[in-house]
Amino acid sequence: MSDDPRGRTLSPHPLPRRPRTDRAVTPPVGASRHSPIPTTARWLVGLLIALLGALTLSGTAAAATAPTDPAPASPGAVAPFQQADGIDVSGTLRDQNGQPLPNVRITAERDGAPAGETRSQANGRWTLTVPGAGSYLFRLDEASLPPGTEVLQGETTREVTAGSLNTVVFRFGAEVEGAATGGFATFLRLLVDGIRFGLVIGISAVGLSLIFGTTGLTNFAHGEMVTIGAVIAWFINVGGGVQLIPATIVAMLIGALLGAANELGIWRRLRRRGAGLIAQLVVSIGLSIALRYLVLIIFGGRSESFADYTGQTVRNYGPIALTDKDLSAIVIAIVVLVAVALLLQKTRIGKAMRAVSDNRDLAASSGINVDRVVLFVWMLGGALATLGGVLFALSELSSTVQYEMGFRLLLLMFAGVILGGLGTAYGALLGCLIVGILVQSCCHWTSSTWADWPC
Repeated sequence: MSDDPRGRTLSPHPLPRRPRTDRAVTPPVGASRHSPIPTTARWLVGLLIALLGALTLSGTAAAATAPTDPAPASPGAVAPFQQADGIDVSGTLRDQNGQPLPNVRITAERDGAPAGETRSQANGRWTLTVPGAGSYLFRLDEASLPPGTEVLQGETTREVTAGSLNTVVFRFGAEVEGAATGGFATFLRLLVDGIRFGLVIGISAVGLSLIFGTTGLTNFAHGEMVTIGAVIAWFINVGGGVQLIPATIVAMLIGALLGAANELGIWRRLRRRGAGLIAQLVVSIGLSIALRYLVLIIFGGRSESFADYTGQTVRNYGPIALTDKDLSAIVIAIVVLVAVALLLQKTRIGKAMRAVSDNRDLAASSGINVDRVVLFVWMLGGALATLGGVLFALSELSSTVQYEMGFRLLLLMFAGVILGGLGTAYGALLGCLIVGILVQSCCHWTSSTWADWPC
C-alpha cells in the first residue's frame, strides 16, 4: 500500500481496466464487414447475368432488325412466303470474292413440299419466314445467281427452332487440286500448317501468359474468353449482317470490356480479400464451366458458319497450298504479335507490364500503378483471345463456331505457355509454334484432322 499525495490509498496491484464496449470498431480501409464468399458469389452471378443479357439482347436485336418482307429487287421477282405465326430464317449471300449477291432466289422445303421462298436484297441479306419449327431444306436457285459465281454448297438442311436466331449459310467458291505431294513437299506443307496453327494458338495464349506473369493466376476460363469472342463476332456477322472484318474489330472491343469486367468484378476483389492462388485457380475452373454451358444455352450445340470466307479457292504457292483466309490468318497473326512485342518493349505501359511481371512489390514501390497495369493486361488478353477465336474458327474449323472450341484449345495453350516459360510472352509464342507443328504432324501421321480429336 502507498499513499497518494492527494490522500488516496493506492493498491500495489491495481486491477486491469475493462475495455470499453460502447465504441464501434471501424474496420480498416478496404476490409469487408461480411464474409468474402457471399460478396464474391454475388459479383460472379451478376457478371454471368450481365453476359447472358448482353448476348441475348444482341441476338434479339439482330433478329428484330432483319427485314421480314424484303421487296423484290427486280420486276417479276417472287414475293416472299409469309405466315402470321411463322419463324424467320435469315442469312447473307456473298460470293467467293466477298461481294454481296442481290436478287438471288432462296427456297425452303419441308418433307418435300414447298415451305416458302424469298430473294436477297442489294446487300445480300435475306429473310424467309417458314410455317413453324422443324427440319427444312434450304436451296439456292443457281439460275438467279450472277454469271461467274461459283457455288460450293447450294443447299443445306437446317433445324429451325422458335425463340432463337435461325441462320443459314451457303458456301461459295470452288475446290481445286492441291499442291504436289512428296517427301519434301509434305514436310513444307506440314511446317507451314504448323506455323499457321501455332500462330493462332499464340495469339490466344499471349494474354494467358501475361495474366499469369502479372497476377500469378492460372486462368482456366481463358478458353471461354476465346469462345465468347468468336460467338460475339458470329452474332455481329451473321445476325447483324456486318462483314466479318469490322465484326471482329467490334468483337475485340467487347472482348476487352469483358476482360476488364473479369478483373474488376472477380479477381481484384479476390486478391484484396487475400484469396490464395489455389483458391483463385478453383474459382477460374468453376467460372470456365459456368461460361461454357452459358454459351451452350445461348448459342446452342451446333456448329455455326460465318457468313464470309466459308468457301475459298485453294491457291498453290510452289509445293504449298493455301486458301486466302489461311494466308490472311498467318499475316494477321504475325502483325498482331509484332505489335504486342513492340508494345512490351517500346511503350511506357509495356515496360510497366514487364516490371510488374518481374517484381510486383518493387514495381509498386517505384510508383507504378499495379492495379491499372493488371487491368490493362486483362483488357489486352480479352481482345487477343477474341481475335484468336475468330482466326481459329476460320483456319482450323472450316469457318465455323462451336460452343466448346476454346475449351478444346485450352490445353494446347497451356502446353505452349509451359513449354515456352510461364509468364513470358515471347516464350509462350515460341512454345505455341512448336505445339502447332507437332499437332499438324500428328494429324498427318494418324490420317486425321484436328477437328476429329475428342479433346
